[in-house]
Amino acid sequence: MKPIIMVNFKTYKQGSDAVNLAKKIERVDKNILVGVQASDIYEIVKKTKLKVYSQHVDYLETGRATGFVLPEAVKSDKAVGSFLNHSEHKLKFDVLKKTIKRCNAVGLKSVVFASSLKEALKIEKLKPNYLVIEPPELVGGKLSVSESKPELIEKIKKKLKMKFLVGAGIHSFEDVKIAMRLGASGIAVSSAICNVKNPEKKLRELVKG
Repeated sequence: MKPIIMVNFKTYKQGSDAVNLAKKIERVDKNILVGVQASDIYEIVKKTKLKVYSQHVDYLETGRATGFVLPEAVKSDKAVGSFLNHSEHKLKFDVLKKTIKRCNAVGLKSVVFASSLKEALKIEKLKPNYLVIEPPELVGGKLSVSESKPELIEKIKKKLKMKFLVGAGIHSFEDVKIAMRLGASGIAVSSAICNVKNPEKKLRELVKG
């Protein structure tokens, strides 16, 4: 089974740098999902065929909501969905529930991050489109969940009914292979692609199998 690949640009890249990275990712596989800042969605959608997600949206309605990112706004820029509840932007459960409901209402897919199996089981009930498990202590590091916590991936596979992806520290094809063998449907990466000199080459290494 071919892995689902998500690349989170975080705030490593923006503007023309974000567009250039997106073009390099597209050359590897146009089916890769990318999460970008709301301000970069329009240009990346216009200049690539990638599936583009906002890194966050808020559940508020149109009107008096200064400084918030509305689902309608990213939808109008042709985003296909939004990341929610990343370890760097955690949401209270009731807020997450409202936000997924708002995404559904405007036709946006939801990619929801969970820090643990316990949280994942709770989030699963909200029926997001994608569920990504990322132990927060490994996010941004060089040690992957596949290397340090393979038993967690196995346990998640046994407990969850929905498909899931894993992230945090993924940096090699071996990481991807282990994650898939233990039951994940794909991976989420960030610095391993955004912070290297040749992201296209690195991405090909990750997905070569």
